[in-house]
Amino acid sequence: MAIAKLEGAARQAALQALAGWQEVKGRDAIVKTFVFADFNTAFGFMTRVAIQADKADHHPEWFNVYNRVEITLTTHDAGGLSERDVKLAAFIDGAAASMGGKVKS
Repeated sequence: MAIAKLEGAARQAALQALAGWQEVKGRDAIVKTFVFADFNTAFGFMTRVAIQADKADHHPEWFNVYNRVEITLTTHDAGGLSERDVKLAAFIDGAAASMGGKVKS
């Protein structure tokens, strides 16, 4: 089954619903950075996201240093942002909030 790239009004609505996610310059992707109390909490957050991502067969690009986790979402099969990214971003936001994650500005 082909995965559709989000475009037009659907894309705008999806991006407006995702607080704190920023579009990546030069890519059809979104990014957000979270800061946690310590490395263990950040790693626990990444584990929760990894389990959900694997269930959805949709894996993020991420970078972790100590208590900071930067996550980039895009759907390679769609050539850009898709509904899969929006759903995973919403899960990520909930997981981060439940673990005391703060958005790095």
